Amino acid sequence: MCKKWKLSAIVLSTALLFCSCAVQSNDGEERETTVNKTEEKVDKEKIRLDALNPTAYGNVEGLNLEPGTYFSLLGKAASGDYWDNVQEGAQQAVDDINEALGYKGDDKVRMVYSGPSENGNVDEQVNILDEELARYPAAVAISIIDSQSCDVQFDLAAENGIPVVTFDSGSNYQNIMARISTNNTAAAEEAAVHMAEALENKGEVMVFVHDSRSITAKEREEAFVNKIKNDYPEMEVKNIYYLEDLDSLKQTMADEINGGTYAKAGEEARVNEDPETQVQAADITDDELMDYTFAKNPDVKGIYGTSGNAVMTAVEQSARLEKDVKIVGFDATEEEVQALQDGSIYGLVAQNPYGMGYAAIVASARSILDMGNEAEIDSGYVWVDADNMEEGEIAAMLY
Repeated sequence: MCKKWKLSAIVLSTALLFCSCAVQSNDGEERETTVNKTEEKVDKEKIRLDALNPTAYGNVEGLNLEPGTYFSLLGKAASGDYWDNVQEGAQQAVDDINEALGYKGDDKVRMVYSGPSENGNVDEQVNILDEELARYPAAVAISIIDSQSCDVQFDLAAENGIPVVTFDSGSNYQNIMARISTNNTAAAEEAAVHMAEALENKGEVMVFVHDSRSITAKEREEAFVNKIKNDYPEMEVKNIYYLEDLDSLKQTMADEINGGTYAKAGEEARVNEDPETQVQAADITDDELMDYTFAKNPDVKGIYGTSGNAVMTAVEQSARLEKDVKIVGFDATEEEVQALQDGSIYGLVAQNPYGMGYAAIVASARSILDMGNEAEIDSGYVWVDADNMEEGEIAAMLY
């Protein structure tokens, strides 16, 4: 049976890269110019919107909203490549609505995106939701950090006729109008298949999960673990670590050091019963904690991460400790793609945050207009590895 722990991760920020090419000017001299970005954007937008299922959520046809309609969009963080792509997609949907309806000036439909300054801060997200509901938006779209945290606010929204849709990570609250997300079960199972491929169907795997509270994290964890357990008898998930709470695991590590069952690198294990000299959880650094997790998994051959933060935590620590492990996981930020190129990552599930943002506005608009919604909207994903990452339809999904 695998054990489950919690630890923290570093929020990573990334940016998209643009390419350039040489062309000739009128005087025959060669000059450097950037690839037509409008054309590139159109291509990427089409690929990302075509990935949505049902496809109706990739366009704004029939969304005859009142002038000045205001949408509130809440993510798990204020910024970051993933959330910036969500915001970009949502803004494009709003722009498309305004263009279709001919709205200008004060008549324009508006969208405001917000999120916690610290990625994953539940209390701050709930406070922001309270503030947004006090502004009486026409609809709210939210990626919920803690699936149990917003029910009171959702009740208030329902009382005031404000429809709520979720994207990326949802809730079991019964009055959610639509949930837009990756098919996390299918995506995590595909990651498991590729992990097995990388390990030739045998070996121990360690799992880093981005949190223990969101539906997204639970789905990605459970689907991966069950796929390995059911289909690959010579593979085993040894330990599961959550990237959210250092203290509990640091305390466990301190207890083992004081009990003489574990020692930091370069030290000898010995029992220490003196309260004044015993190691405290606060004395343990993050790197020392990662040393501990790898020491507890000496035979690990693969690491699975359920988010970009989790994946890069695995990459950074395995590189620091010179561990030769195969790493697979979610997201496709610039830093992850670079690690994929240099062989530090075996493969990634690239989600579609741009499509999520776009579909969140469409679903919100449909709720306002009583047009009805699909309960589940699949935002799509692609598997990315070193062999296919430069293919057009794959590259368009990177962020």
